[in-house]
Amino acid sequence: MTTGKLTRRDFVAASMASALFAASPAWAGTGRRRVALVGTGIRGTGFWGKYLNDNYGDVIEYVGLCDINPGRLDYGRRYMGVDCPVFTDFTAMLNEARPDLVIVTTVDATHDEFIIKGLNAGIDVVTEKPMTTDETKCQAILDAVQNSSGKLIVALNYRYGVIFSRLKEHLLAEKIGRLTSIDFHWYLNTYHGASYFRRWHGLRDKGGTLLVHKAAHHFDLLNWWIDSEPVEVHAYGGLEKYGHNNAFRGKRCMECPHSMECKFFWDMTKDERLMALYHANESHDGYIRDNCLWRKEIDIFDKMAVQIRYANDVQVSYSLTAYSPYEGFRVAFNGLNGRMETWEGVPFLDEVQQDQAKLHTKEMDQSSHSEGELQYHEIISQMNFKGFESEKVPYVRKGHWGGDQVMFDEIFRGVVVRPELKHRAGVREGAMSVLIGIAARKSIDEGRPIRIADLTSLTPA
Repeated sequence: MTTGKLTRRDFVAASMASALFAASPAWAGTGRRRVALVGTGIRGTGFWGKYLNDNYGDVIEYVGLCDINPGRLDYGRRYMGVDCPVFTDFTAMLNEARPDLVIVTTVDATHDEFIIKGLNAGIDVVTEKPMTTDETKCQAILDAVQNSSGKLIVALNYRYGVIFSRLKEHLLAEKIGRLTSIDFHWYLNTYHGASYFRRWHGLRDKGGTLLVHKAAHHFDLLNWWIDSEPVEVHAYGGLEKYGHNNAFRGKRCMECPHSMECKFFWDMTKDERLMALYHANESHDGYIRDNCLWRKEIDIFDKMAVQIRYANDVQVSYSLTAYSPYEGFRVAFNGLNGRMETWEGVPFLDEVQQDQAKLHTKEMDQSSHSEGELQYHEIISQMNFKGFESEKVPYVRKGHWGGDQVMFDEIFRGVVVRPELKHRAGVREGAMSVLIGIAARKSIDEGRPIRIADLTSLTPA
């Protein structure tokens, strides 16, 4: 770990000269940008692969794909519709494909390896969230950024979402007076929530627990809304639903003798893409996509409660539940002059009851709004000593609350929407979003509060 502490002002000043994306694309006038992707799983080939190739092919061209699994590589190239070399060695791809931008979509715990190698080669890097999974890797990334001509951006797309941006507008305007605290609770249902425990995400050495993999989105929203950085974190958590908490278990759903009695049985054979991408290529690396969510090696939390204190004295109470009957969130902002709150997916508060099994699919879908969804989010505000008022904000679930296209346009076309909202997330924002989860995990393991400044060279501000 480096000894000198970096404040937010120092870090921003050191980074301004090498901002990754200005008002126009950094590569304007030089033709299409040469892009390489490492990690050809479902997220890499779909969210970043096919979608970008189909919609941004005028400004980028894929010059290389990399993965440890040659079968997924071949399928990924076909699915994405690209004609570029494939590699099982990342360094070889950098040397032979000569990309000027690398997109990292590998297992979370390996993000640091590819980010650092790309930066050390002087290449710009875009990484999926979370930026990394522990404080040592985070520090190594911070050091690499400081020593590289390459730039790093973290794809924290929630902050671009329609409803989240509207809340940010109200906070900037101090609609409820100076912000003092936030209550933020996120619910993963028994479809989406359970899926994490079937996959590699169920092992903390792969995904860092859901406090890092999933909650990095939520912690980034908090940091952005509050416009400050976390100072101290105290958390509690446990594994009480999944993993060892069941009387029976099998090797995988596809071969499970308990399929008739298990309410969580999932038939992957009905998903043609997953069968072609994962099942057909198990022989290369042994990865099983429909693992039993009752397997005993699962060592992450399925219930989490986190208290966060910020440098500007805002306090946060956050929770994440991975086995809720419904998928959604509730968030409330407390100010000196009133309170503002909104929600999504809470059945007894919503006018339209949505299919719980399909909600995450809608979130990931890049297509336009479809019928049968809610028409609006509702933001309720009430000032002290006054009645409440309701504001209706157009409901968007697809494309991560409508944020994906806005983020992609900014990254790949240099189109900045609402610059005053400061949507773009760089390395410092990426670091702070994961350091809360890392601190929360350490707090649960060690039974004590954790100071953010003790984790890396960053000093919260």
